[in-house]
Amino acid sequence: MRNYPEIGVQVPEIYLPVEKIDLTKWAVIACDQYTSQPEYWEQVAKNVGDCPSTFHLILPEVYLGTDKETERVQSTHAKMQQYLSDGLLRPQQNIIYVERTIGVKTRRGLMLALDLEHYDFSKGSQSLIRATEGTILDRLPPRIRIRKNAPLELPHIVVLIDDPEDRVIGPVVQASQRLPLAYDFDLMQRGGHLRSRLVNDSALEKSIIQNLAALANPQTFYAKYRVSPDKGVLLFAVGDGNHSLATAKAIWEELKSSVSMDHPARFALVEVENIHDAGLAFEPIHRVLFNSKVNLEQVLKGIYDGALTLEPVSSFTELTTKVKKPSVECQRFGLVSTRGLVAGSITSPTANLVVGTLQTILDQLVADGSVASIDYVHGDEALCELGMKPANTGIYLPGMSKDELFRTVMLDGALPRKTFSMGEAHEKRFYMESRKITI
Repeated sequence: MRNYPEIGVQVPEIYLPVEKIDLTKWAVIACDQYTSQPEYWEQVAKNVGDCPSTFHLILPEVYLGTDKETERVQSTHAKMQQYLSDGLLRPQQNIIYVERTIGVKTRRGLMLALDLEHYDFSKGSQSLIRATEGTILDRLPPRIRIRKNAPLELPHIVVLIDDPEDRVIGPVVQASQRLPLAYDFDLMQRGGHLRSRLVNDSALEKSIIQNLAALANPQTFYAKYRVSPDKGVLLFAVGDGNHSLATAKAIWEELKSSVSMDHPARFALVEVENIHDAGLAFEPIHRVLFNSKVNLEQVLKGIYDGALTLEPVSSFTELTTKVKKPSVECQRFGLVSTRGLVAGSITSPTANLVVGTLQTILDQLVADGSVASIDYVHGDEALCELGMKPANTGIYLPGMSKDELFRTVMLDGALPRKTFSMGEAHEKRFYMESRKITI
């Protein structure tokens, strides 16, 4: 391992599957996707069968609260050990350059390990590595059960850097054709194509580290964001996998008093992407209320009265057009249910973003038993399918601009949970690489 403590980065030993493994069956999507669509995971299980696969090394959250949860927690650890013992994973120690292509869009990233000593997910954190959204603490226990005592970690964590001149990843892209190919294959279930290369060039690695350090230079940083030094330098903002990184942090905090400070659990494997990558789009995360005992329209009228406008619309296209229309006077949203489609707006919101204005109300409905549960879904199709089921209500939300993410997090702290998504569900990170986290 090569450590760069001033920026919280390690070039770790990363494990990749050996050549004989069918990579299309090996790689599966992040565990927190399609949580209300068990048919997706049923198809994954059918595709994979008994073949070596990361499907056998994770706990898809669709299984939370079911009989399969405890069984899979136990089986994942056993499978990890089996794959290591059977020689199905080959170690290498280089930064890995990753390209993910879906349709005409390609996202580019670097696989690195980040030092959890530089990460704090609490609201108001001033750490070098920071959460961009609120952490839901009750989502950590099942993830902790998976990671605790596991010999391997498999990341779906994506962290962002704000590098408008593309000095960190850009040189790697330019040099990529001369770098050794690590893997190149199609992903299952509309996942697109995944390709990677080993950054085995010491000068290129040095360039990556130096340019990351330049982004974290205090004088440059405070001038760039027009903030005072009390805000702290923010180099890495967690874009996806916040709860997985928070899980790694929780376990490290529990463990570190009894192990050396160079223990592998101190670090977490992530993919680093540039927020300015043309292939990276911020998509909204919609809400679905399940088994609601109340009419959400009436609830909102009771709270906002004259500040609320609700307008029935005839099509989902009309709904999305109205919600996406820019406005400085109101916050817009949409409702999808068996009662029809409704475009809503609020002129006296309680938060800077409509997701924050509504989330407080939704949480209260769950707390008082008016709603059985809330799910956070990606994509229009899933929202309509689930929102139109009896007793459900879908809430369509607009997206946020990615350009102001870093400054907003610095000034306001973590955004309301599940504010944005880096792509739709099928575009989320697939598990591919792994790293040993035990000695």
